[in-house]
Amino acid sequence: MSTKPKIAMYWAASCGGCEIALVNLHEKILDVDAAFDFYFCPCLLDTKTNDIKALPDGELAITFFNGGIRTEENLEMARLLRKKSQILIAFGSCAIEGCIPGLANLTAAKSLIDTIYHDNITIDNPEQITPDPQTQVAEGPLGVPAFRDTLQTLAQVTEVDYFIPGCPPESHQIWQAIAALTAPAGPPPIGSVLGSGPSTVCVECRREKTDKKINRFFRNYEIIPSETECLLEQGLLCLGIATRQGCGGLCPEVNMPCTGCYGPPAGRSDQGARMTAALGSILDLGDTKGINESELLARIEQALGTIPDPVGTFYKYSLAGSIPGGRQDP
Repeated sequence: MSTKPKIAMYWAASCGGCEIALVNLHEKILDVDAAFDFYFCPCLLDTKTNDIKALPDGELAITFFNGGIRTEENLEMARLLRKKSQILIAFGSCAIEGCIPGLANLTAAKSLIDTIYHDNITIDNPEQITPDPQTQVAEGPLGVPAFRDTLQTLAQVTEVDYFIPGCPPESHQIWQAIAALTAPAGPPPIGSVLGSGPSTVCVECRREKTDKKINRFFRNYEIIPSETECLLEQGLLCLGIATRQGCGGLCPEVNMPCTGCYGPPAGRSDQGARMTAALGSILDLGDTKGINESELLARIEQALGTIPDPVGTFYKYSLAGSIPGGRQDP
């Protein structure tokens, strides 16, 4: 039996991209394997949940937890792995802020189920069957995890030691995080964001910024942007100004706007609010001297009306972890 410290990686409501990011360490994955025993990873290993339950508390040295908390099983595993892990890391955007699955918080859980199983025109479900947590089949009772009312982040349901942002985290960032956790000087302070800096993507972006004002926004297919000028100043909704640095500015580098997958920069708790404030400083409303309030509001609405999906744009990755959190029932 291995005497190396045990390491685990678990996926909850996620896509599997975080596991691929870990494998993308390439040859450095061998260095990780030399230092740790890969003990639990449902995507890669056949270790069972009961094996984890049988471990002494704190037996897992590090657990990378990716995915949001959408089902009762996700919640159970989050609390179990917290109990069994010395260090629990929220790994990737889904675990930290809900990511794209968190946009489902704009809709009631029942409406989601109805749309998926009943109301969509492509659905062939004449018996109107809806998944049930317990179903009796010939072989015995069959259970599926119950669907929770909203998607929550990992830190909303249990204590988290560290955070590694990204959708998925970049491989160099993962390596920096592992190096920091295993450094002779000891790990960083609890609560640290690992493998990324405190500022924004703009500091990693090579594009020229000139404080140019704009009076409308474009969708990506509507213009061919300059490869050297700031994308936001060209009217493309680039969220680099509201997004934590760490990726290396990969999307702007290939002429695509940042969509915000690294979450808000240090000191900002709400990415959408940060982006809204940034837009207020870049909008060109023309000469406002002498116009009344209603005319001013009309100009603002005209400019903002060129944003097709404000919530899906400004909170694409961060809605579940944001101040609004999603749909607010009366």
